[in-house]
Amino acid sequence: MIRTPLRPLARILEARSNGENPDAIERENIRIRHEQMRDRARKRAEGRLFVLGIMFTLSFVLIGGRMGVLANSEPTEPRSSVAGAQIVAQRADIVDRQGRILATNFETHSLYAQPEQLVDPERAADELVRIFPDLDRERLVKDFTGTRKFLWIKRKISPEQKQAVHDIGEPGLLFGPREMRLYPNGRLASHVLGGASFGREGVHAAEVIGVAGIEKEFDARLRDPAQSHEPLRLSLDLSVQAAIERVLYGGMKLMNAKGATAILMEVKTGEIVAVASLPDFDPNDRPRPPTEGDPTDSPLFNRAVQGVYELGSTLKIFTVAQALDMGLVNPNTIIDTKGPLRWGKHRISDFRNYGNEMSVTKVIVKSSNIGTARIAQLIGGERQKAFLKELGFLDPPPVEIVEADGAQPLLPRNWSELSTMTISYGHGISTSPMHLAAGYATLANGGRKVTPTLLHGATTEPGPQVISEQTARVSMDMLRKVVTEGTASFGEVPGYAVGGKTGTADKPKARGGGYYEDKVLSTFASVFPAHDPEYVLVVTLDEPVETSGDEPRRTAGWTAVPVAAEIIRRVAPLLGLRPQIEPGELAGITLTSN
Repeated sequence: MIRTPLRPLARILEARSNGENPDAIERENIRIRHEQMRDRARKRAEGRLFVLGIMFTLSFVLIGGRMGVLANSEPTEPRSSVAGAQIVAQRADIVDRQGRILATNFETHSLYAQPEQLVDPERAADELVRIFPDLDRERLVKDFTGTRKFLWIKRKISPEQKQAVHDIGEPGLLFGPREMRLYPNGRLASHVLGGASFGREGVHAAEVIGVAGIEKEFDARLRDPAQSHEPLRLSLDLSVQAAIERVLYGGMKLMNAKGATAILMEVKTGEIVAVASLPDFDPNDRPRPPTEGDPTDSPLFNRAVQGVYELGSTLKIFTVAQALDMGLVNPNTIIDTKGPLRWGKHRISDFRNYGNEMSVTKVIVKSSNIGTARIAQLIGGERQKAFLKELGFLDPPPVEIVEADGAQPLLPRNWSELSTMTISYGHGISTSPMHLAAGYATLANGGRKVTPTLLHGATTEPGPQVISEQTARVSMDMLRKVVTEGTASFGEVPGYAVGGKTGTADKPKARGGGYYEDKVLSTFASVFPAHDPEYVLVVTLDEPVETSGDEPRRTAGWTAVPVAAEIIRRVAPLLGLRPQIEPGELAGITLTSN
């Protein structure tokens, strides 16, 4: 800034030459400078006051606007929440492998009351009870006439119910928007989907969270706003699932069983095409967990993964496959089957007397406990345990259902020689049908370990080679003969070359103390087509009894096998499998010379 001098030399000299007083010039310049300083200070003060006035005006406008919004908003009861947290209601759809909807979102409304605005509380309570019979009238009247300012009445209501409440004409009955989870297929695949419920709730939104099954396992992914437009695609096939559930239900009733489960799996990928557990439930109205009684009787109990059972003779093929792979036996090796086989005070017997000896193939075809136990003795306990560990039988099934994490197999505390023998034919170890399906898929796909999955198109690397391809092929031949010559003759489905193994296990008592004499778990683990395996089907019935004959029959050959055969007959065309003539064995050719 350039300042003008108070006594400019030019003017002083001029004043002196004119006889004027130079001090007057200085006083005039001081006056002008003070006036300029005053003007600048005034402008600065006026600017500050103007800015301050604008800030005050904006503050009052903001506060007034906020008060107006609060005055017009609907009151809610206070809730503890993280500051700034937003309720995200949108949830991604769940679809089957064909893109058909399994779970989606549905816009509906909630119903709440502001008792202070009710004109006639008692009439409002009467009308609400008429629309919603499950409400307690006395409780409503007490809440409506008390000191409460807010009251939830229904978290979700249908459009018809909303209209009925609207017709009451009470200004204190109000509606809030809701997004609820809808399962359009009802009970279909209920144990896989699990169900959803509300988490954090407000008047204008509610958080939808998974409570079981796939919904809970993939809760974070389904709630992720960045992926809400991309549905979660499962490996299930809706048509196949529906067919299996219908046949399984009919078979369960026909065989007088208390429960049943079925698993259909691709042998090459491990993708589960269908999995059913009965009894089931409707995830749109999920029942509460039982507080008393046997939890396995609850419809919420998923027998496919939570059901840890002794699966009986279905495990015999793994014993034989291991012995074949180790070179201890071949299909024609003769095994001593003279019984009973004694170990200390314990006796191992066969269902029938099959003679004093038979080949390894016949041990599987006739399902000899003694023969399998003899083979297990050749293998030894440590090697048997390591093999079952490699197959995945000793760990919870790695399938994407939250309930599977708790399905820990039951193993003997001391893996003795007796345990080795009993485990070889499916007793003394309890695993789930899902373990069994994955194990049979491993045999069927050439000996590579299969990891079951409910996700379609999941890129997974091939599992380790558990047994050789040659051993796997021989095992498939044996399983085919079980159907054509052995205990699973009712499992034959013309055109589809079914192979498999039956298993009938005595059911242990819930509180220990041995086994029931007249209750069994019957299982049929099957592969089709046996000469070119594509699918594994495991069917298990809980306490079945077939009563068409003179005496009740409970073995798997009479119960689980016919149900599995009917399932294959129904679903094979849905899977795109055409009936075909099974390749025959090549006749032996002998070269001769003239």
